[in-house]
Amino acid sequence: MGSREKTLLRFSTTGSVDDGKSTLIGRLLYETRSVYEDQYAAVERTSKKRGYEETDLALLLDGLSAEREQGITIDVAYRYFETPNRKFIIADTPGHEQYTRNTVTGASTSQLAIILIDARKGVLTQSKRHGIIISLLQIPHLVVAVNKMDLVAYSRDVYEDIVSSYGRFSEKLDISDIIFIPVSALKGDNVVTKSDKMPWYEGSSLLHYLETVHVSADRNLLDFRFPVQCVIRPNLDFRGFAGTITSGTVIPGQEIAVLPSGRSSKVKSIATYDGELYEAFASQPVVLTLQDEIDISRGDMIVRKDNLPQVSNVFEAIICWMDERRLVKSNSFILKHTTRNVRAYITKIFYKIDVNTLHREPADTLTLNEIARVSIKTSSAIFFDSYKINRGTGSFILIDPLTNNTVAAGMIRGTARKVEDLVEAGKIEGIKQKKSPHTIWTGWNIPREAREARNGHKAAVIWLTGYSGSGKSTIARSLEKRLFESGCQTMLLDGDNIRHGLCGDLGFSQKDRTENIRRVGEAARLFFESGKIVICTFISPFEKDRMTARSLIRKGRFFEVFVKCDLEVCKRRDPNGLYKKALKGEINDFTGISSPYEEPKDAEMVAETDLKTVEDIVAHIMGILEEKNIINLRD
Repeated sequence: MGSREKTLLRFSTTGSVDDGKSTLIGRLLYETRSVYEDQYAAVERTSKKRGYEETDLALLLDGLSAEREQGITIDVAYRYFETPNRKFIIADTPGHEQYTRNTVTGASTSQLAIILIDARKGVLTQSKRHGIIISLLQIPHLVVAVNKMDLVAYSRDVYEDIVSSYGRFSEKLDISDIIFIPVSALKGDNVVTKSDKMPWYEGSSLLHYLETVHVSADRNLLDFRFPVQCVIRPNLDFRGFAGTITSGTVIPGQEIAVLPSGRSSKVKSIATYDGELYEAFASQPVVLTLQDEIDISRGDMIVRKDNLPQVSNVFEAIICWMDERRLVKSNSFILKHTTRNVRAYITKIFYKIDVNTLHREPADTLTLNEIARVSIKTSSAIFFDSYKINRGTGSFILIDPLTNNTVAAGMIRGTARKVEDLVEAGKIEGIKQKKSPHTIWTGWNIPREAREARNGHKAAVIWLTGYSGSGKSTIARSLEKRLFESGCQTMLLDGDNIRHGLCGDLGFSQKDRTENIRRVGEAARLFFESGKIVICTFISPFEKDRMTARSLIRKGRFFEVFVKCDLEVCKRRDPNGLYKKALKGEINDFTGISSPYEEPKDAEMVAETDLKTVEDIVAHIMGILEEKNIINLRD
């Protein structure tokens, strides 16, 4: 396999003090012949002088002087090596809590993370903290390397205790792929080759896993995003736009839109130093030429016409504060996002996150290494996706305009939206409803409270939202049966059924989707006032529309359930073959393919159907309804 065909894996290593990160990296470098003979000879001599029985491969990492003196890592060091199958870039990050910002920096571009745990010490608080940071950074693959197995006599019981303990902890993390490997970095067991000293371990060696882990699926090849770096005009006959493709793919003839102007055109050609391309992918630097003359400059973004990012000057984000000076909310910053720089303000700190426990704590300011969820307002709109689906357009840094220091790094969660804010802005109508002319509202003939008293339970609306194929209808049908068997009056409003009659005249454009949810919200309100528990299953991709539906129902009686499932899993499920049709271009404005989905930020419940069973989710919803005194299962 030629070097040009090799894939690249970026991974980070972290762990507590003296867990053996440097030795592990040194072992990988030595075993893959990525060090010079004289370097290794020098390490051998130094190890002998210090009286070590084994060659200290950690010495191959020539770190900072302070690091060498104290025997600890205090900065991020990048190492490079390759095998016949793959190239690697390692970010060696510090383990100390006071260097959280360094850990975030090193792991921010990683596709995989390795956490080392000392087999003698077991799972420490720092081990959990590193897992939390990896989860926050949405790194898709995690390897827990249980190191120093030679010092516990290669005990299977010790290893399995650590796997069990960390496995239970990791259940609350948002990490899709986690594996455990017992190793001895000092002796080389299970690092490059399988060890015969642990015959009970049936998995692969660490290097084999790093060579074979499938990371291409982690790249976003769906959403084409091309931030313009500069305009290329070598002569009057050529005008191109240079940049690096952040995500997605592009081909000549593809219809595109330019943000912020909204002007559309088609790609005329894809130029590179080596000639024109028939197709270009994420991470490739290219020059695009367009069929039409459009005014485009640095900071603009070229996207696929039928697949637009979010555009807003207000959004919510998770940030890590990196400055020695504490945050002053009245200060302004320069927000650098892709190739766009805008003035920005942190308008609100919702809470800071304890990186040892995941607990949320109130905060008025932030100090060095603290992580928080905040609201940010910019002087002009930026074009972004949530960090979870697109790291390139979902990340940013904040720069102090006076010192030019980077003071924070952030991950965008989505636009900041609240019902009262949208009502005040006139973007939704709240509980004030439209009416036909010359009509008078006569009120309810029998009050809802009287119906509730006869039913023996309160009325409520349970609104299930999520991608097509996420499991909304399956949950709803099972839930309704449980409620019905418990003696409750119910009504199930299913998205497909509603479009057979009440909304049969509507398509799937954003305007029609909004009207669809408006009608459903009004129908749900009628059943609600009749004393029923109404279960609604709708993709309902736009937060504003869901808020409109919520505003129709009495406060405390509307329960939004975010049926959360990875989009790739939904595509694989594809129960009605809709994703397949949408990807072929047979269905326009399909959520997740050519139309966005705005994830709920404050749903009453998150139901992760790729992790939990339907029975568990239904039981959880029933528990919430009982806790909120909607139903009483004890009678």
